[in-house]
Amino acid sequence: MKTKYLISIVGPTAIGKTALSIKLAQHFNTEIISADSRQFFKEMHIGTAAPTPNELAGAKHHFIHHKSIHDTYNVGAFEKDALQKLSFLFELNDTIIMVGGSGLYVDAVTHGLDDFPEIDKNIRESLNKDLKTKGLEHLQNQLQSLDIEAFKTIAIDNPHRVIRALEISMGTGKPYSSFLNQGKAKRNFKTITIGLTAEREAIYNRINERVDIMIRDGLINEVKNLFEYKHLNALNTVGYKEIFNYIDGSWELDFAISEIKKNTRRFAKRQLTWFKKNNNTFWFDYKTPINNIIKTIEDVI
Repeated sequence: MKTKYLISIVGPTAIGKTALSIKLAQHFNTEIISADSRQFFKEMHIGTAAPTPNELAGAKHHFIHHKSIHDTYNVGAFEKDALQKLSFLFELNDTIIMVGGSGLYVDAVTHGLDDFPEIDKNIRESLNKDLKTKGLEHLQNQLQSLDIEAFKTIAIDNPHRVIRALEISMGTGKPYSSFLNQGKAKRNFKTITIGLTAEREAIYNRINERVDIMIRDGLINEVKNLFEYKHLNALNTVGYKEIFNYIDGSWELDFAISEIKKNTRRFAKRQLTWFKKNNNTFWFDYKTPINNIIKTIEDVI
């Protein structure tokens, strides 16, 4: 049986992953699976930098705007759905492209989810109460003291991720990070991981430019239309929560925009920390000619 290959494209936000994935899909005459958890939701277009209609027309995409912000969808469900889709696509192609900056979702497909012990539900209930009464920063500080590795790598602005890491650490007496990357599931395909990167200043400049483009393209109106749903987990994310604060009068617009840029830069730093853990990644500067990247992939195959 011929070996099947998943080409996984990773890197920080705004680095050019979408453009590269389309070029590779066209070269290998194949399709793209998105592993960007924010782009799953059909109500969120501009603030998630989802592929444009022209980009979507460049190659067939899967898992773009296939869910609603009102749906319950998590990494476990995505792993199951993505593997099922890959099984079908590999019957038609020997090579499939996966692209996305959500490290946990990428790892779920390529390696499988980590196995965690059952935790007393009272711990989570207590942490949820602390979130309401003491705020997210209090929980972040707790995690920093209990598991500095998790503090550095997880989506620290996502209260659900912070609470999950804390409940594991508190419930087992062991760091949450110690349970990661232990026993991994076997896959019937091989993964070739391509990472895009740049000097920090270049990454930050690209992020700032992207945020400015989002504002120009109508991000504020997009967020206004979602304001009544701001309590939903899907909307507790960079680019939306800052504009919510502008809409409700808490912040001036210029400050909200500057916070989006700052928080996106922090997110990019965490993405790189996460993806750098994979020592098998082929890293390229974002300006590398496409033929050089194709050659590396074809050499591996």
